[in-house]
Amino acid sequence: MEPNIAPPNCLAGIKVLDLTQFEAGTSCTEALGWMGADVVKVEPPGGEAGRRGVADPYYFMAYSANKRSITVNLKSERGLALVKDMAKKADVFAENFSPGAIERLGLGYDVVGALNPRIIYAQVKGFGTGSPYEKGLCFDPIAQACGGAMSITGEPDGRPVKPGPTIGDTGTGMLLAFSIVSALYQRVQTGKGRRLQAAMQDSVMHYSRGMFIRQAQTGEAAPRRPAGGNAPSGIFPCKPGGPNDYVYLLTSRANPEHWPRLLKLIGREELIGDPRYDTAAARLERSEEVNEIIAGWTRQRTKQEAMGQISGAGVPAGAVFDSMELTNEPSFYERGILQTVHHGDWKMAMPTWPVRFDGAPPPINPAPLLGEHTTQALGDWLGLSAAEVEALHKDGVV
Repeated sequence: MEPNIAPPNCLAGIKVLDLTQFEAGTSCTEALGWMGADVVKVEPPGGEAGRRGVADPYYFMAYSANKRSITVNLKSERGLALVKDMAKKADVFAENFSPGAIERLGLGYDVVGALNPRIIYAQVKGFGTGSPYEKGLCFDPIAQACGGAMSITGEPDGRPVKPGPTIGDTGTGMLLAFSIVSALYQRVQTGKGRRLQAAMQDSVMHYSRGMFIRQAQTGEAAPRRPAGGNAPSGIFPCKPGGPNDYVYLLTSRANPEHWPRLLKLIGREELIGDPRYDTAAARLERSEEVNEIIAGWTRQRTKQEAMGQISGAGVPAGAVFDSMELTNEPSFYERGILQTVHHGDWKMAMPTWPVRFDGAPPPINPAPLLGEHTTQALGDWLGLSAAEVEALHKDGVV
C-alpha cells in the first residue's frame, strides 16, 4: 500500500540560508523544509558538527532532512563573500553557533541585516540576551535542568529526572520555526525583516509553564509529582513484566465517572459508593491502596489489552510503547507518519511532520550528503555556472 503523503508546499519559494548545527537549530530549519521552503545548509568542508560528531549518520539523518547541502570555506574571503551574496537572496537566515561565533565569522545581524533588510534573522542560543548565563554553552540536558523541566520530573521523593524528549533542542526549534513563519507573514504587510532569538532555557520554561500554576496555588516551588494529581493515576504494571510493560491511566477530578467505570471494568462494583473511595479527596488519601486495586487487574493483562479495555470503558489510558513497537506498527506507515529514508547506503525509519494537510502528512526528503547540492544550489540562488563552481572548488572556496 502506498503511504498517505502529499507535499504541503506552504512555504514554496521561501529561501532559507541554514548555518545551524546539532539539533535545536537544525530541527527548526528541517521543519521549514517540511513546509516546502528551499533550505540550503551551509557546511564547512568537513561537514557540520552534528554530521561529524557521531560514528554513523543516523543523528544527522533525523535532524537534517528536507535540505540541500553546500560546502563553503567561511574562513576564506571569497567563501564569506559567497555566503553574503546568498544572504542577499535569502528570506531567512538561521544559526545556532556558540555565543559570539557568528559575529566573529562576519555574519552577525548588523552585517546580514544591512545586506538584506527584508531578511528574517533567526538564532537559537542556550541562554537569552541579558541572562547572567548568556555566554554559557548549552545542550538539551542543560536547558532542561535550567528551564525547570527536571525539577518537576521524577518520583516525589527521588532525584530530578531529565524528560526523554528533547524539548530543549527540538522544542526550541519548533518555537522558532513558528515565529519565523509569523515574521514572514508580517513581512508581507510591512516589507521589513525581523531579528528573532529563541533561548533554550526560556523555551523549556515555556513548555513547563504548568509548574507555575502549581506554584501560584501553593506559594511554593512546584514539586515532583506524577501527572494527573489524582488516584488512580499513573503507571501500572502489565504482563509479561518487561522493562516497558506498563499502561498509563488517568482519572480526572473533572470527570467523577472515571472511577465507577474502572470499578465496573475490573469487577469491583461493590466498591462503588464506598465512602473510603467515593470522592477524589478520599482516594488521594488512600492513593497507594487505590492504585494497588487497579494494579492487581493490570498485572493479569498485556499493556495492549489493558489499554484497549480501559480506553473502551471510557477512561483515558495509554500503553508504554517503545521505539521498536512503534516502528513495527503498520498503520504508521500506511498513514505516512513513519517513513523510511535513505542516506547513501544507510536507511532508517523516522517520523515525518505529524500534522496532516488536507488529510495527508508531508513526505521526508532525506538528509543530504555533504556538499551534495553545491553546484545546483549556487546555480539556483546566484546563477553560477557549473564551470564557475568548479573553479571555486579548485580554489578551496567550496
